[in-house]
Amino acid sequence: MKIVIQIVLWVVIGVLGYYTYNAVYGPVEFNKIRDRRYLDVVEKMKDIRDVELAHREIIGNYVGNFDDMIKFIDTAEYVITQRRDTTFLDEEYRKTYGVDQYIEDVVIDTLGFASVKDSIFGDSDRYKQIMYIPHTDKKKFEIEAGFLEEDGNKTPVFEVKAPKDLILADQDRDLVIQEKQIKSVDGVDGPAIKVGSMKQVNTSGNWPKNFGDN
Repeated sequence: MKIVIQIVLWVVIGVLGYYTYNAVYGPVEFNKIRDRRYLDVVEKMKDIRDVELAHREIIGNYVGNFDDMIKFIDTAEYVITQRRDTTFLDEEYRKTYGVDQYIEDVVIDTLGFASVKDSIFGDSDRYKQIMYIPHTDKKKFEIEAGFLEEDGNKTPVFEVKAPKDLILADQDRDLVIQEKQIKSVDGVDGPAIKVGSMKQVNTSGNWPKNFGDN
């Protein structure tokens, strides 16, 4: 009988120890995993933003799907220009008034072209996987692009999201729920990591500086 009681006590101690470990160290391990994954997601989102900004500079708007984005990366080029000030004689003024007058002007010279792919990604081919959220089973970022109209003017906007549910799908559900509700200067507020906005002109990310330049 005494042996049975000892076994039961050891089982109870083991169960209590397990729950104590999870209560104390579970969140610590969760935070470490979360931070590593968020860093990888943010790095890819910064690539996406760089491509979106290049697309606006060259095409005039943002791109709203990844098929077109990859085509753009593969084919688009920046125009390399040089701006220089110059002056020239106003011949009409001279003919009319018999006096020399010079006009100041700015000349833009085209020096060449630079590949978007090489400019942003160098020798890397990581852009071919740009649509996939890191640490997921090839789940894709949510991407949207369009225009905001204000006072008759249309301004291009875009937004890219990575839901925390997907990034942390294999983690403790209670901790994930808490993470989605977080509001902290050191954390990522809300249910998703995102960059850009469809509601305002904004190309920043919603992550703090400890996860990278936003």
